Amino acid sequence: MSFEVKNICCIGAGYVGGPTMAVIAKNCPDIKVNVVDLNEERISRWNDPNFENLPIFEPGLKEIVKKCRGINLFFSNNIKENISNADIIFISVNTPTKTKGLGAGLAIDLKWIDKSAREISRYARGETIVVEKSTLPVKTASTIKKILDSTRNEEDSYPNNKKFHVLSNPEFLAEGSAINDIEDPDRVLIGGEDKKAIEVLSNIYTRWIKKEKILTTNLWSSELSKLIANAFLAQRISSINSVSAICEATGADIKEVSKAVGFDKRIGKYFLNAGPGFGGSCFKKDILNLIYISKHYGLNEVAEYWQKVIEINTWQLSRISKIIVEKLFGTISGKKLAILGFSFKANTNDTRESPAIYICKELMTEGGNLFIYDPKVDASQISKDLNKKMISDENIVSKEGEWCISKNIYDAARNADAIIILTEWSEFKNLDWNQISNIMRSPAWIFDTRYLLNPKDLSLIDINYWRIGYGDKSPKFKTK
Repeated sequence: MSFEVKNICCIGAGYVGGPTMAVIAKNCPDIKVNVVDLNEERISRWNDPNFENLPIFEPGLKEIVKKCRGINLFFSNNIKENISNADIIFISVNTPTKTKGLGAGLAIDLKWIDKSAREISRYARGETIVVEKSTLPVKTASTIKKILDSTRNEEDSYPNNKKFHVLSNPEFLAEGSAINDIEDPDRVLIGGEDKKAIEVLSNIYTRWIKKEKILTTNLWSSELSKLIANAFLAQRISSINSVSAICEATGADIKEVSKAVGFDKRIGKYFLNAGPGFGGSCFKKDILNLIYISKHYGLNEVAEYWQKVIEINTWQLSRISKIIVEKLFGTISGKKLAILGFSFKANTNDTRESPAIYICKELMTEGGNLFIYDPKVDASQISKDLNKKMISDENIVSKEGEWCISKNIYDAARNADAIIILTEWSEFKNLDWNQISNIMRSPAWIFDTRYLLNPKDLSLIDINYWRIGYGDKSPKFKTK
């Protein structure tokens, strides 16, 4: 196998495909990079003249798109043409958990993978490298290869002129730092059986990444490595969140415990921040798939182990909701609650599996009226996630269990009974808490689920303060 890569096509213009292809376009100016998607509205936003309207917020992404779009980076709904012209095709489509049928609630739904493979088989020309970028179950590559080699179409004029090489190249980016993670990754993992195809893809990455950071494995190891990496990270979050409850009960401080534990080189300091629970598109989904795989091979004890990671995460969400209700005298019916942050983490507008969704639904079920502020998440997305239409802030006063958008933090806090910090946006760290406490109802509460605030800033303010994993009963300021 020997050919020059002139055209790359990525199927899927989401949180993985968009940023990844932008970075490739930036570092490979001689290669035409086409990102395609069936969603016309999403593609329209990628092509919007106002770069503030890109469908994805990621630090550094706007600048790259601004530099490369229309030069060697293109966004289109024309899937057929761009597949036909591509030397390398990345599959970066959504792979949600199945909601019905065999493996419902655990297994990954592969319908978009199947659809993409069939379109590649129909429209590709000549020798093509097909790269799995989506997180997929082990041995999905063999299924893709079978589809690629067998599917034909009446409009296919060159059925004998096609040859496909399937590689696994899972993403390890973290939303909120995606651009940096792609430009300076810990490693790039490429799994495959064809050494020449692996070399071609490796040569793309070595344009800006050191060769020693590129790891090669067989297909199955590559696919499983992605699932295991996410499972281990989620496991650490569930572990430290379980410890946060122990800290609150015993008088320990989760920050101090995390720091002490993290100094152990065998453990390390990362993913030891307690919070409301893990979110995002991958952690829960990948663990569920790992559970499904384990059960499939009769490894029930393994399945039960990973099931506990999810159960602890759900328990943490429920625990925080109950604490809020209890501290507000056992009822939040008709009370105004200021919600700061709705995305699943800072520096992204992604709300998939966000802890805020679960907690907000629980609070509305209890009758709380939510005034939500997030710097990057719009009202339409919140409405979709909460499965409830927004009402105006004027009408919400006489209601129970409703929500609305606040233009800023101070509007959200005005006459509020409590402020609940659910996302660790940096702008929440340095607020004028004296001013905020003066405009809230008394007795006012702050619930800091991210351990974001400095207690010293609140020590002289007439406000009750609870934060995750803090068990100090000192009377210097009102905790708990």
